[in-house]
Amino acid sequence: MARKLYMDQHVPRAITEGLRLRRVDVLTAYEDSAHEYTDSDLRDRARTLGRVLFSYDDDLLVEATKRQRAGVMFGGVIYAHQLEVTIGQCVQDLELIVGVGSDVDMANQVMYLPL
Repeated sequence: MARKLYMDQHVPRAITEGLRLRRVDVLTAYEDSAHEYTDSDLRDRARTLGRVLFSYDDDLLVEATKRQRAGVMFGGVIYAHQLEVTIGQCVQDLELIVGVGSDVDMANQVMYLPL
């Protein structure tokens, strides 16, 4: 089963739309009325929904590191720095990620784009 993505409020709409054109299951924090959640709550929301969180937000990396060190489970984070990856590259890499592996592979992990 393909992974589902949860886009935080920092992700450009063009990435979300590009993924949807490729039939990737994407939900945004805005669509979920979670765009004002704290980083911790947003990560929990993604996990509750069975989705991997994608973000451009550096603060989510700090939160993921805290959780890894404390042994607190989370559903995984995919991070891209907006100046180091193009929108097209994000779409291609995210499509690849959701199409391979399993949710177990992403659990408690941080993945960086570009691949």
